[in-house]
Amino acid sequence: MNRLDIRLAELKQQQRSGLVCYFTAGAPDEQSNVALLSQIGQAGADIIELGMPFSDPVADGEVIEAAHHQAIAQGHTLAKTLQLVREIRKQDEQTPIVLMGYVNPILQYGFQQFLQDATGLIDGLLIVDLPYEYQREYLHDIEQNKIHFICLTSPSTPEQRLALIAKNAQGFLYHVAENGVTGMQRKQQNLDEKIIQLKQYFDIPIGIGFGIKTEQDIAALNHKADLVIVGTTLVDCLVKSGVAATLQKVQDFAKVLRA
Repeated sequence: MNRLDIRLAELKQQQRSGLVCYFTAGAPDEQSNVALLSQIGQAGADIIELGMPFSDPVADGEVIEAAHHQAIAQGHTLAKTLQLVREIRKQDEQTPIVLMGYVNPILQYGFQQFLQDATGLIDGLLIVDLPYEYQREYLHDIEQNKIHFICLTSPSTPEQRLALIAKNAQGFLYHVAENGVTGMQRKQQNLDEKIIQLKQYFDIPIGIGFGIKTEQDIAALNHKADLVIVGTTLVDCLVKSGVAATLQKVQDFAKVLRA
């Protein structure tokens, strides 16, 4: 078991939905990242999702794409992302951290070297542009380093493909609430039936992300989704309003799920 297993077990025992908070590493700057992410677990985040900056983040909307480009412009690299996690771990050893991003930076870094350097620091890895057909060659090594491979599904994923993805999915499933990019306006108001369908294929917790922006959005998923994933609104808050305001927003979101 790693930190993610322990946290998911705690959430199940507490019979509540967990809050996953996404931020892009290196945006607006590394100092703000350390100051925020070292405290965010205490503020109520159950899991930290940290984006690995990439020049072409095709799954991301305007706000997060801008954060990727801002981080890269300041010289942030995957090596610096891992160093950022090391700094966070000096103050928070308990909160699970999942790295989310694209395969290119990992391959440029060196896949085996990345796993070696990430072992013990992170608890999950979500590679957006690594579909089922290409996952097997990476899975064994990821598992050997006690890192969970987080899989994605979307509203348009056929049922036959859900069954395939379920074979590789570990930790929790990340289900995209709407087909599109991060930060989009969510149109699908009722996810109840989709969550029920997903649970027929996946025996791991179901996380819902993309378009989750407000306390009302979070409340609508409470006790339905196992995890509620918030990204764009938090990244935007950090860039525009700073660390203290972002911690307060996380606290407000967490209160909805802990009520």
